[in-house]
Amino acid sequence: MTENRESTVVIVAAGRGERAGQEGGPKQYRLIGGAPVLRHTVLAFLTTGLFRRIVVVIHKGDHVLATEALSGLGDTISLVTGGPTRQASTLLGLQSLSDNPPANVLIHDGVRPFVDLDLLKRVLEGLDGDHGVIPALAVSDTLKRATNFVIDGTVDRQGLFAAQTPQAFPYRAILNAHVAASEQNLQHFTDDAAISEWADMPVRIVEGSPDNIKLTVKRDIELADQRVSSATFFPDVRTGNGYDVHSFEPGDHVTLCGVVIPHEAKLNGHSDSDVALHALTDALLATRSAGDIGTHFPPSDPQWRGAASSIFIRHAAEIVRAAGGRIANADITLICEAPKIGPHRESMVAAVAAMLDLDLDRVSVKATTNEKLGFIGRKEGIAAIATATVVYPGQLK
Repeated sequence: MTENRESTVVIVAAGRGERAGQEGGPKQYRLIGGAPVLRHTVLAFLTTGLFRRIVVVIHKGDHVLATEALSGLGDTISLVTGGPTRQASTLLGLQSLSDNPPANVLIHDGVRPFVDLDLLKRVLEGLDGDHGVIPALAVSDTLKRATNFVIDGTVDRQGLFAAQTPQAFPYRAILNAHVAASEQNLQHFTDDAAISEWADMPVRIVEGSPDNIKLTVKRDIELADQRVSSATFFPDVRTGNGYDVHSFEPGDHVTLCGVVIPHEAKLNGHSDSDVALHALTDALLATRSAGDIGTHFPPSDPQWRGAASSIFIRHAAEIVRAAGGRIANADITLICEAPKIGPHRESMVAAVAAMLDLDLDRVSVKATTNEKLGFIGRKEGIAAIATATVVYPGQLK
C-alpha cells in the first residue's frame, strides 16, 4: 500500500445540488444523522489516519457553512474556494497542494459520505506511480438506448462499469492533465478518470462498494439520514490513566502541576520532578497507546535534566490532537502528607488548563493523605494518579 504520508485527499464540495432541491441549502450541508453530509464525508477519510492532508473545495459563498460543518476536526483539513464547475474546482484544489505536493492524490465527491476503509485500501493498493485508479461496480442492469423515450436498442453491458470516487492518481500527472484541459478550454469531462484517459494516463479499476452512493436527489438524502440515524453509534471516547511517584531529597520547594510551592524538601528526579504532570502525561499518551513518558523523554538523556514538565504535557497533547483527539477532561489526585495542596489548587488548575488549552472546568486537581501509612505517610515522597478523557473522531466498530 502507498505510504500514509504520501497521499492527500481533495474533496470537491462546491456544487449547488439543484437536483436535490434548495430546501435546506446545498445538499453537502443537509443533515443526516444530525450532522452535515460533508462532515460525514470528511470523517470517513480522517478517521482512517491514512492521509497527511485533506483539502475541501467549497463554493465561494459557503465558508461559514463549511467552517461550522467541519468544526473541531483539526488542522489536517483546509478549505479552498472552488470555481464555476466541478472540473474547475478540482483544478483549484489540486493547485492548492503545489507548495507541498504529495506523491498521490485522491479526488472524492463531497456527497459520498459512505466510503469505507476497505475501499480506500483497495484504491491505495492499486497505485504504482504510472496509473490512475478508480473504484467501480460492474453494471448489472440491462441498458437501453432511446430517442424521445422510445427504445432504439439494447446496450451490451459486457465490460461496462459504473465509476465511483475517490479516484486516485499520481499528483503531478493528474495536475498536469487538468491544467492542459483547462488551457484548451475542454470542460466536458464528467470525472477525473476521463481527463486522465484524455491525457493518455492509464486508469485501473478496483472493486467499488454498493454502499458508496452519491447523494444526488432529495430521496437519496432522506434514505441516508435513515441509514445513519438507525445505526447504533458508539463514539470513540478513550480514558487513560497515569501513576507516578517521587521521593524527597534536601531542598526548599516542590513543583506540582507547574506551580512552585515552598517546602522543607524537594522531589528527587531527572527533570523538575513534577509528579502530577508526569502522571498526566502518561494518561494522555495512554489514549493513543503511545508508550509512556520514558519512551519520549528517557531519563538517560541529559537534555531533560531539570526540564520543566510542561514540555512533556504539551508534547503528549500534540500527539493526541494530531490524531484529531479533543481532550474532554484531565483529573489529577496528589497523595501526600505535605505540603498542603488546598491553598494552591486554583493556581494548579489554571496552570494545567493553560498547558492543555482547556476551560478551567475541564481540569480537576485534588489531594488526599495516606493516613500516615507507608512511605507517603512517613513524608518520604509524593505520589500522583491522573486520568485523561479524550474524544477521537469516528466511532467504535
